[in-house]
Amino acid sequence: MNLPNRLTVARIGLTAVFVMMMLLPRQGIIMSHFVYGKTLALLVFLVASLTDWWDGWLARRNHQETNFGALLDPVADKILTTAAFICFIEQPSYRPGVPLVQAWMVLVIVARDFLVTGLRLIASGQGVVLKAEELGKHKTASQMITIIITLAGLAARDDWQWAGERFDVSFSRLVFGLMLVTVTLTLWSGIAYLWKNRGLLLSDA
Repeated sequence: MNLPNRLTVARIGLTAVFVMMMLLPRQGIIMSHFVYGKTLALLVFLVASLTDWWDGWLARRNHQETNFGALLDPVADKILTTAAFICFIEQPSYRPGVPLVQAWMVLVIVARDFLVTGLRLIASGQGVVLKAEELGKHKTASQMITIIITLAGLAARDDWQWAGERFDVSFSRLVFGLMLVTVTLTLWSGIAYLWKNRGLLLSDA
């Protein structure tokens, strides 16, 4: 296995570490050793995101592009971002019993990724390569910005105790607003992508 593919596999492993840092409790049967869990989760997410750029750069520079990497790289990206959004559902907002990120928002993001991935598999079976659209790039940027800002806010609130009630309210509302933008871009880009390539979907209908 070449280095770019190892980095891709490492990103999946870092995702598991990220989830542990986000969700393991500090008390209970399973004791968490991540005292500054949210801060460490932010750092792990940043490192994992950098491997996404690094593995692609290395593969292109060293002419090490493989079918394995072409298949696993986007899957690893989706595993990382989906894991982050799911973990946010488990984080409380300023209102008791209300999650920081609502489940329906994450469902829209995950459903879009499943549909687009399925479309690319159909296209691949027909010998067609579907490239990323401009809207898709904006969607990805929006998701990454939302995740990083949310992780930074959680670190400030839960690890460093910078948060008072006013911060908690403002932070929760900021995350909700960012998620609305992200969900809108995700839904819009997904519909546009499916409509543009509807011929591939309907060819076997």
